[in-house]
Amino acid sequence: MTHADDINTPAGDEPAGESPIEEVILDVEVVDEVDTESLEEAAKEVEEDLDELTLKTREADEYLDLARRTQADFENFRKRAARDAAAAGERGVSKLVGELIGALDNFDLSLGAVAQLPETDPAHSVGQGFKLIRDQLIAGLERCGVEVEHPEGQAFDPARHEAVTKVEADGVEANTITAVHQAGYLLGSTVIRPARVSVAG
Repeated sequence: MTHADDINTPAGDEPAGESPIEEVILDVEVVDEVDTESLEEAAKEVEEDLDELTLKTREADEYLDLARRTQADFENFRKRAARDAAAAGERGVSKLVGELIGALDNFDLSLGAVAQLPETDPAHSVGQGFKLIRDQLIAGLERCGVEVEHPEGQAFDPARHEAVTKVEADGVEANTITAVHQAGYLLGSTVIRPARVSVAG
């Protein structure tokens, strides 16, 4: 190497090419490009995920609403079926009592006649057997919710009683039932047959 070369080439100079600052700038630009693309892709994926989540949430809400409506419909159906079954049961009991009322009235008439006989009369013991059968029938009806009404001494109620006679009775308030000719039969609030009564006038 000549002295001239030493003069023209300063000590410590790097060979020709990109300077360290230029390399850093290029690296930053590359990183910026990569990061921007990654962020855009990530943002797009997040947006797609949010759209899918929104759709699934909407579908879940629709299914939940459908389930609630179905549950409400079923509950209404269950209550309606229970009411219908109860009403059908009451109609069946009412019809049965209606068929038995005539026989029960005959029992009552027979027992009333037997009660007038002396205890030594053979018919008296037969009457006791009739009374036992009648009491068993009445007990069975009561277990089914039927009420046998003997409203003597009560106030007359035209919705539940049928006045067959009107009588004058001293010391008895007007519109009071003084005698029951035939018992009444009730099932809840339904009058199967009104009690036939005499009423003080």
